[in-house]
Amino acid sequence: QVQLVESGGGLVQPGGSLRLSCVASTSIFVIYTMDWYRQAPGKQRELVATITTSGSTNYADSVKGRFTISRDNAKNTVYLQMNSLKAEDTAVYYCNRGGTLGPFGNWGQGTQVTVSS
Repeated sequence: QVQLVESGGGLVQPGGSLRLSCVASTSIFVIYTMDWYRQAPGKQRELVATITTSGSTNYADSVKGRFTISRDNAKNTVYLQMNSLKAEDTAVYYCNRGGTLGPFGNWGQGTQVTVSS
């Protein structure tokens, strides 16, 4: 089964930036739409950003203009560049497959992002 490994989280001050990475252990990464999700304490997991196989992107309204999703198919990696971070961005961030195939059955451990002064 596909393993997803997220990294790059940490503690950052409001207004700061982080770049998250997610590596997928699949040789056919290139054919998958990929999503970034986040889950804050006591809240449901929410979809943050999507990137298709052709590189088209879509974002939740709450992060539009601040976050950028990208991918490197040669490295089986999807990225999330997060700028102008706010306290409400604090959450555990996960990646997974998107599109019509839906998420892989197993999720990674996620990466914690904490925005605080």
